[in-house]
Amino acid sequence: MLNDQTRYSRLANITKLINTRLELRDVLEYVTTAISEEIVQCDSVGIYLPQGDGTFRGYVGKPEMINGWTLDTQVIDPKMDLLARELIETKSTIYIPDTSKDHRPNPIPIKAFQIKSMLALPITFEQELYGLVYLFDVGIAMNLTESAIQSVEAYVNMAAVAIRNANYLTQKEKLLSEKQLLLDVTRDLSMCSSMQESLQTCFFYLGKVMDNYNLDVHFLNPIADRSIKHANLHRDRSNENWLEICKQIKMDQSYDALRQQVIKTKRAIFIPNVFADERLNHDICLKYAIKGLFMIPLVSMDEVLGVILVVNMDGKDLIYTSSQIQLAQSIVEATTCTISSLLNMNQLENMIEERTKELTIANEKNLSVIESITDGFIALSKDWRVTYLNKNLFLPLNKTSKDVLGKNIWGVYPEFVDTVLYQEFHKVMLERLPVHFEIHCPNTDSWYEIVAYPYDEGICSLIKDITEKKKYEKEMKRLSGLELIAQMAAGISHEIRNPMTTVRGFLQILNEEVEFKKYKHHLNVMIEELDRANSIITEFLSMSNTRTSDLQKLDLNAILHDIAQLIKVDAFNQNKEIKIETNDIPELLLNRNEIRQLIINLYRNGLEAMNEGKVLTLRTYKEDDWVTLAVQDEGEGIRPEILEKLGTPFFTTKEKGTGLGLGVSYAIAARHNAKIEIQTGREGTTFFVKFNSHFVPK
Repeated sequence: MLNDQTRYSRLANITKLINTRLELRDVLEYVTTAISEEIVQCDSVGIYLPQGDGTFRGYVGKPEMINGWTLDTQVIDPKMDLLARELIETKSTIYIPDTSKDHRPNPIPIKAFQIKSMLALPITFEQELYGLVYLFDVGIAMNLTESAIQSVEAYVNMAAVAIRNANYLTQKEKLLSEKQLLLDVTRDLSMCSSMQESLQTCFFYLGKVMDNYNLDVHFLNPIADRSIKHANLHRDRSNENWLEICKQIKMDQSYDALRQQVIKTKRAIFIPNVFADERLNHDICLKYAIKGLFMIPLVSMDEVLGVILVVNMDGKDLIYTSSQIQLAQSIVEATTCTISSLLNMNQLENMIEERTKELTIANEKNLSVIESITDGFIALSKDWRVTYLNKNLFLPLNKTSKDVLGKNIWGVYPEFVDTVLYQEFHKVMLERLPVHFEIHCPNTDSWYEIVAYPYDEGICSLIKDITEKKKYEKEMKRLSGLELIAQMAAGISHEIRNPMTTVRGFLQILNEEVEFKKYKHHLNVMIEELDRANSIITEFLSMSNTRTSDLQKLDLNAILHDIAQLIKVDAFNQNKEIKIETNDIPELLLNRNEIRQLIINLYRNGLEAMNEGKVLTLRTYKEDDWVTLAVQDEGEGIRPEILEKLGTPFFTTKEKGTGLGLGVSYAIAARHNAKIEIQTGREGTTFFVKFNSHFVPK
C-alpha cells in the first residue's frame, strides 16, 4: 500500500492527464495500472463500458489476456449477471471476500479464472453510470481493507470524470458531425433538379447514418401520378431480390396497416425486432430474413407525400440511438421540403408545358393549313422583308426558304420591280385594301393568280400557278373552233356531198363525149376541184370524230418504220435529209391509220419549214409514264403570234393550205388521250406527241 502522499500524487497525475485531453484509452490504462500495481497489487483489473444493446464489454485492463481470453471478448450481460445488475441498480461498490459463499457473481468466469475474492465498482459521476470495474487475484483472495477500497474508489471516480469528459467531447464532435452532415444534405439537395435525384441523395445519407442501405420509398397518390419514378437504391449487391422483397412487403396487409398508421399519425414507427411485434406478418419476415423495420413519413405542409422504409436484413437487432433516429428524420424532412418544392415547380413546368403544347399544336394546325395549301403563301413585314413562306411558293433558281426568309422581297425577285405585282403590293401596303390580279412571268412562261391583303403592319399573299389553267383555256378555245367545224361538217357534209357527187358524175359523162373534147381540160380541172372539196369535207368529218374505235395494242416504232420509206422519198425529192431514232417503248392502244396520218401531217409540216440540206429528226422514247414521238425540224422557228394560232381551223401560212392539217393532228391525239406540246426557237421547232402508257379507253 502506498502512503497518502503517494496516493494524492497519483490522483493529481490522473487529473493532469484528464485535463490534457489524452485519448480515453490512455487515461483508463493509466488508472488500471495504478490500481493493480500501486494500490491493491491485484492480478486483474478490467474496465467494462456499456454497449448499445445493454451489455458491457471489456475495454482496458490488466492483463490483456487471461487463459487465452482477451479482455475485449469479455461481455457482461446484466440480464444474466446478478452482480452486474446490482451494481447498476445500487451504483455502490461491492466487495466479495469469498466468492464461494456468494451467489451473485457469474459462476463461469469464477471457475475459469479461479477467482476467490473480487471487488466490483460502478463508474459513476453525479448518479450517471459510465461503466463497471472488476478486480481480483487468480487463485488467492485479495483481503482488501476499507482504506484500499476507498483508494480504488477514488481512482475509479477519476476514471468516471475522464469518461464523462470523453463522452462530452465525443458528443460535441458527434453534434458537429451531425450538423455538418445536415449541411451537406441541405447543400446536395439544393443542387438536385429532379425528385429522383433528391431521393438518391436522401437514401445515400440515410444509409450512411443508419449503416443500412436496404431502403425503399412508397409514394401516395396523387404524388405517384406526378411522374415520380419508383425509387429503389438498394446498395447491397449481394441481395439481388431486393425489388421483389419490397414488392412483397408492400402487398402485405400488415405492412399496409402500419403504413396507414404512419400516414395517419404522421410519426415514424421503429420496430427493432419484427418477431417481437405481433402487428407484422412473421412468415414473410422469416421468408426474406427481415429482422427489423423503420418507417419514416415524408410530411410536407401537414400532408404525407409517402413513406420511406428501412429494412434490417443483417440477422441482428436493428438498434439505433435516439440521436440516429432524430438525424434520420431530419434528413427525411429536408428531403421532403426539396421534393415538395420540386413538385410545385414540376406542376408549374407541367402547366407551362401543357400551355406551350397547346399553343404549339394550335400553331402547327395553322401552319399545317397554310402548308397544305397547294398555292404559294408569303407574308411580308412593313419594310418588305419576308417573314414567312410555305413550301409551295415559287423560289428563284438555287434558292431555299432559308435563303429568302428575312430578305427584302424586291431583292429576291428583282424582275418584278415596277411591274403590276410591284404596283399592286404597294397599293395593299399603303391603302390597306385587298387586291386580286393576274401576272405573266416571262422567265418561266408561267401565269399566276394573286390575292394580296393587309395583315398586321405588313401584307400576306396567296399566289396560285394558273399556267395549266391558261393552257386549258387556250386548248378550250382551239377545241371550240374544232367543235364549230365538227358541227359544220356534221350539218353540211351530206347536203354538199350529194349534189357534188351528181355534178362530178355528169362532168365525167361529158368528159367522155366527143363534142366536149375541146373542153376536156376544163372538165378535168372541175373534177379535181370537186375532189379537193370532198377531201376538205373528209377532213372536217375526221376532226368531228371523237370516238376511240379500232384501238389495238400496237408498236409505235413499227408504224413509224412502215412509213419510213415514204418519208425518205419525200425528203429526197425536196433535197432534205431524214433521221429516225427509235428506243425501247411499250406497246400502246393505237389506231394504225390515224397514227400514220398524224405522223405524215407532222413530218410534212417539218419538211416544209426547212430549207434544202437540212435534217428532219423523228424520235421515240419513254419518259416516266409517257411515250413520246418527237418531230424536230431545223427551220427558223415559229413566231409567237403564229404559235398562238396553231391548230386553229382554216389558219395556215401555206399558199395552198387548208389550215386543217394540225387541227386533224390535234383531234387524232385527243382521241388517243395524248397531248401535243411545241418547243420552238431560232434553231428549229420540235412537236412532242406524248402518249399515256397507262391509257385505257372508256
